[in-house]
Amino acid sequence: MIGRPLTTVEYTNEDTSPWGDLKLIAGTANPGLTERISKEIGVPLTDPRVRRFPDGEIDVKIQDSMRGHDVFLIQPTCYPVNESLMELFILLDALRRASAGRITAVVPYFGYARKERKSQPREPISAKLMANFMTLAGADRVLLLDLHADAIEGFFDVPTDHLTAHKILAAHIRGRHMDRIAVVAPDAGGAKRAEHMARLLGAPLVFVYKRRPEDDAVEILDMAGEVLGRDCVVVEDIISTGGTMVEVATSLREHGARRVIIACTHAVLAPGAVERLRRAPVDEVVVTDSVPIPEEKQGPPITVLSVAPLLAEAIVRVHENRSVSELFR
Repeated sequence: MIGRPLTTVEYTNEDTSPWGDLKLIAGTANPGLTERISKEIGVPLTDPRVRRFPDGEIDVKIQDSMRGHDVFLIQPTCYPVNESLMELFILLDALRRASAGRITAVVPYFGYARKERKSQPREPISAKLMANFMTLAGADRVLLLDLHADAIEGFFDVPTDHLTAHKILAAHIRGRHMDRIAVVAPDAGGAKRAEHMARLLGAPLVFVYKRRPEDDAVEILDMAGEVLGRDCVVVEDIISTGGTMVEVATSLREHGARRVIIACTHAVLAPGAVERLRRAPVDEVVVTDSVPIPEEKQGPPITVLSVAPLLAEAIVRVHENRSVSELFR
């Protein structure tokens, strides 16, 4: 079941943008989310007529005129990541060649974000490469959600708006009426995310120190902060294999945590992840629909909230040339 926060989008289709009428178009990566965004704004989705040739090549033929319009293309680059990215690039190129007035790529999940720097010699910076491709293909502006690293926003040579789902996640957690909450950063890279959530919940911070003896293994070294008898909220941006979350949850329980709740924006949930989470000492895993979650992966302990109202409000604000940062004040 997908919940949603209490927000209202006020778009009247009046001529309030210098870029022409608002048009919505979407790839095939997350049809459920794009339909919800369309309903929130009250603007129908334009059919991009995406198809694949027998050899796997992608073709599109946009069914309406885009000339002079303010077009928002919604396409998270989730599984299958390379297919979703190529579809995004081709749609951007089609819109550019269709003489759209402005093209904003709405990317709720940005693939390759975990490769935002060189950690070893002779490695690529894949996140920068994807940003280059996106702007080269035709994006005039980009809307992003909870990037793995804030530095990625600077990889784009066009205006960007970096949204966060933390208010949505925090509102759900407050609705659980927990007391003595502690917000947990599962690693050094997640400290800023956890600090933001701690401010929203008015809770103290706990830091977990870990290392990876191997690429697919996690070892908890130490923990700083009080968790005994507390309801612990572990804040993460992406759950892929679930390995880190299982180890952190187990360690929190061993240190006396009363409850463990995981709050995460992007539920990538690679094969085996859901089974690991269901076996783990976790009370709830709160995620969003930035990535489509198949029915068989839903259900306890996973709760899915929708980011459609947030993205819809941001789209309308960008279209009407209003502040997006006000959404987070």
